[in-house]
Amino acid sequence: MRILVTGSAGHLGEGLVRTLRAQGREVTGVDISPSSHTDLVGSIADPAFVDRCMRGIGAVLHSATLHKPHVATHTRQDFVDTNITGTLNLLEAAKRNGVGAFVFTSTTSLYGDALVPPPGAPAAWITEEVVPVPKNIYGVTKVAAEDLCQLFHRNEGLPCVVLRAARFFPEADDRRQVRENFADANIKANEFLYRRADLQDVVDAHLLALERAGDIGFSRFIVSATTPFTREDLQQLHDDAPAVVARHFPGYETDYARLGWRMFAGIERVYVNAAARQALGWEPAYGFAHVLERLRAGEDPRSPLAVEVGAKGYHAQTFEDGPYPVN
Repeated sequence: MRILVTGSAGHLGEGLVRTLRAQGREVTGVDISPSSHTDLVGSIADPAFVDRCMRGIGAVLHSATLHKPHVATHTRQDFVDTNITGTLNLLEAAKRNGVGAFVFTSTTSLYGDALVPPPGAPAAWITEEVVPVPKNIYGVTKVAAEDLCQLFHRNEGLPCVVLRAARFFPEADDRRQVRENFADANIKANEFLYRRADLQDVVDAHLLALERAGDIGFSRFIVSATTPFTREDLQQLHDDAPAVVARHFPGYETDYARLGWRMFAGIERVYVNAAARQALGWEPAYGFAHVLERLRAGEDPRSPLAVEVGAKGYHAQTFEDGPYPVN
């Protein structure tokens, strides 16, 4: 079975193509940008191009997208063309060509304002049942694309699995205040407690979703590192995160002090991956405990795949104030 991977020049797309090829599986990589992992160069917003890509394809891993870093540099129409029309083109072609499984990469970013609790409230416990409240065109178009996947399953019988991926990119944080107060590796280590995943775990979740799509039919899953926190932690987590982390990981302060690192004073949301672990049989290997273990050994906490793929950036140009302009 040949697998189509869209966005093959991006972080996740390259990770998927590398992994599938290493397994000896047939892959066609598609992207608007050429790369060593891209077989066909073109836009998924072009239905004729998508038709050519879909010939002989048995399953689709659709990771191509315009991201949050593009909100200030691209028009809303660009987002509609790529994230909605492009997804629709792929779904239509998949149905016409008898594709057996379609996995769509969505994002936890679509929860938007639902991620921010009101003053004095506990940290938000984010599961698939939380209703998204998108705060930009990126979130709006990802919600719409998810709904298209659900529509094609319900009306056309196409097995579709949506994976709402947490942060897995290696680029610097877009928030200036955070960048100025925390080392980049410190930020990412903290995030593995509640909002980050390693590229290898995200790839593994996609491949499991591909295998199980026929049995699942349609569903949405959060893909993030397994949090150590429980609902009982949420109020204190919002008010005094270091104390909660110390309760779960006694002695972590010593490891952090050696590096001159700090925990965030408060954490406002927690992504919960329980549904993905249960339905997909997925067990992410990279979490905060792994980070601490690797730090104590003086080793890089990233997976070999994440190291191999490396950083790509989102724009051809550089910006004075951060990795990308914030709208």
